[in-house]
Amino acid sequence: MTNRQIVLDRLPQSDRLAPEHFALSAGERPAAGEGEVLLKTRYISLDAANRAWMQGATYRAALAPGQVMAGGGLAEVVESRVPHLKPGDMVFADTGWQEYAALPGKHLKALPDLKPETHLLSVYGVAGLTAYFGLLECGQPKAGETVVVSAAAGSVGSIVGQIARIKGCRVVGVAGGAEKGQWLVDELGFDAAVDYKSPEFKRQLRAAVPDGIDVYFDNTGGDIFEACLFAMRNHGRIACCGAVSQYDGAAPPHGPRGVPGLIVTKRLTLRGFVVMDFAEQNDRALADLQSWVASGQLKVQEDVIDGLENLPKALIGLLAGENRGKRMVRV
Repeated sequence: MTNRQIVLDRLPQSDRLAPEHFALSAGERPAAGEGEVLLKTRYISLDAANRAWMQGATYRAALAPGQVMAGGGLAEVVESRVPHLKPGDMVFADTGWQEYAALPGKHLKALPDLKPETHLLSVYGVAGLTAYFGLLECGQPKAGETVVVSAAAGSVGSIVGQIARIKGCRVVGVAGGAEKGQWLVDELGFDAAVDYKSPEFKRQLRAAVPDGIDVYFDNTGGDIFEACLFAMRNHGRIACCGAVSQYDGAAPPHGPRGVPGLIVTKRLTLRGFVVMDFAEQNDRALADLQSWVASGQLKVQEDVIDGLENLPKALIGLLAGENRGKRMVRV
């Protein structure tokens, strides 16, 4: 039996990611060895971090040409050689972009039987947990404060803004285009939205936060980070989650201005994080997220694309800002 795979055929250099950087191949379906499980991938998560892994080692090893493209997936256990997992269980695992993967079962655990199961990749998966811990543990918002989030229409940002509203904050989203901004305000309850593509972006941001920013949740880095840095209030907090503006294409000509000067004079706290830092608190986070979804306080937006072969195009589109909410591919 075959195993279709998307291989990283060559690494992008200064050019932007394109379909020709990938290749579709068919290998032999693996079998589960001792201590392993054989997984059938159902959905593959798409994240801006997929592109960052091509630039070098991060919190995971760098990708190399010829490898199966890395990525997390929601997968069904087909065969198990570990006692705590059985065929039919669903797990989240580093499957890569392929139909089947044989992986060590030691650190995998069965996911709860929740419907729709796509929520296990979005609001109850990495996106929701990243938003929860990044905002509440790193940003530490207080009721009445102003929270700004970049990439606000994306998988993490759309959840960050809604949690901030639940916590009694005034929320401003930074997103690309008037249509996305209107969606954030009308559908997700943001107080205001600012279009980073507008030539008037900095002026619009200042108008949206007349008293300054208490908490900035940064998904983009670059010029948006710089603009928000200058608008921070004294003793503000910045949660550094990602830098999508710098993942694809040539490196920016300079870093954000105001570093470190404004960090010192405004007595700011910047904290970088990855979601695994808070794994021991996942149960508490999931309980809160499920409660907010059930009550209607937190709306879930998902962008599901069909077909393993469409993964490269789907990632390229995500990097260009095509999606609203969590983008994933149904294998």
